[in-house]
Amino acid sequence: MIEVKNLHKEFDGSVVLKNISATFENGKTSLVIGQSGSGKTVLLKCMLGLFYPEKGDIFYDGRQYNNMSIHEKRELRKEIGMVFQGGALFDSSTVEDNVMFPLRMFTDQSYNEMLERVNFVLKRVNLENVNNKFPDELSGGMQKRVAIARAIVMNPKYLFCDEPNSGLDPKTAMVIDNLIQEITKEYNITTIINSHDMNSVMEIGEKIIFLKNGIKEWEGSS
Repeated sequence: MIEVKNLHKEFDGSVVLKNISATFENGKTSLVIGQSGSGKTVLLKCMLGLFYPEKGDIFYDGRQYNNMSIHEKRELRKEIGMVFQGGALFDSSTVEDNVMFPLRMFTDQSYNEMLERVNFVLKRVNLENVNNKFPDELSGGMQKRVAIARAIVMNPKYLFCDEPNSGLDPKTAMVIDNLIQEITKEYNITTIINSHDMNSVMEIGEKIIFLKNGIKEWEGSS
């Protein structure tokens, strides 16, 4: 569970988040929606520690982020998976190397151990026999599935997705939505999705937070 309490963020005196409070539960897919400039990306970056709010607290299963040491924040980072807008795959690396990257960064596993885990998550996202392919050899939907595999390869407690459906046709977008929801349930992950896709809201938004001009206008379920 992630709790955000009275989060307030400004840039050059301009308020972009105003006293935002929300709770994101384990095993549920929560959507943060709003137009461009609503503050949803800033909220996500504050929760990830990329921006520091002027006021407010963020708790990861009761652990207050602001009070964590550098070591504790590094350990927390191992518990977080991230699906970036556009996928953010390394174009010059194979699918296998892309998915294996977090394991190389954060574990001391042997190559065979890492490969076993990579193959497991690729199979889980319905991608097999693509280890040696490069991203530009894959369709947009397949690239998103590789990005999801990379995000879950460390078996995270928390999954953040920034516009995971951007650039996809409606049918493929629904496949990605359903895959994220299935993984959330299967592994009891706390999943937070930034989106402006109303189809996603209707399909998988178990909890919805609507931001407008940095203010939480509405919170509920679909």
